[in-house]
Amino acid sequence: MSLQQTEERIRELDKQISHTEDEDRLNELKKEKKLLLSEAYGNISSFDRVYLARKSARPCVRDYIDRIFTDFMELHGDRLMRDDPAILGGIAKLDEIPVTIIGHCKGKSINENLKFNFGMPNPEGYRKALRLMKQAEKFKRPIITFIDTPGAYPGLESEMHGQGEAIARNLMEMGSLKVPIIAIVIGEGGSGGALALSVADRIWMLENAVYSILSPEGFASILWKDASRAREAAELMKLTAYDLYERGIVDRLFGEPVGGLDEKSRSIYVRIKSALHNELAVLSRQNARTLVELRYKKYRSIGDCSAK
Repeated sequence: MSLQQTEERIRELDKQISHTEDEDRLNELKKEKKLLLSEAYGNISSFDRVYLARKSARPCVRDYIDRIFTDFMELHGDRLMRDDPAILGGIAKLDEIPVTIIGHCKGKSINENLKFNFGMPNPEGYRKALRLMKQAEKFKRPIITFIDTPGAYPGLESEMHGQGEAIARNLMEMGSLKVPIIAIVIGEGGSGGALALSVADRIWMLENAVYSILSPEGFASILWKDASRAREAAELMKLTAYDLYERGIVDRLFGEPVGGLDEKSRSIYVRIKSALHNELAVLSRQNARTLVELRYKKYRSIGDCSAK
């Protein structure tokens, strides 16, 4: 039984529990629920983590902004063509520290999904992000990015507007920005669409987030011509936070409660805020040249690790 099927069964049990008065029957239902929880979350597969990473109930970039930062002022537009709502960016304060925040927007309802293009940015989104990053460098503000996208939008119009060039330029420019950059993968980290915001001094991931070259469905479709083998593909791809931490690609993991995060999971905001304070204190002591050199070495070591 998949984690999704288990959760559906648990929801059914909760309904039965709320409407059952017979004590013996109530105990049986609670025992079954406890057993299901233990089996489901005691041995989570890679594809189960993909499912958890995609859940609409997970906190989105706005949740983190509202609960960690203050005085957020959103900035719009790429100064070339238009504003892309799939990328949210602006200036805020981490207590008294001015920072620039950039992140992917997915939405939590079908209307929001459509508005934000399911978190898949067009080139204008990445150009907006780069504009804000260059502004941050000019005013010496640290940059914090929140990654949550299945990938950059692959539509004809986005390709005509230079999707590949926009992503490539972000990779190049982020590599040489002279301010601290911390990237946090909070949900899906898919392909170049994620990488375009995550060339950073530190890469953090939530326990049930994923970070990969493409989706398991896409991987299975290319490798086996069969998207239904996505579960098998997820195991091969080594896309979980634990896989990437073991390989030295991710610098820090943040644990999640059983069942994954939702908007009520307050501890994640407290832990990330504390970690940001500590890490920025370390990074801010380094001069610009050292920051860029260490960032370059970090990604060279990631490349060497991937080649093995």
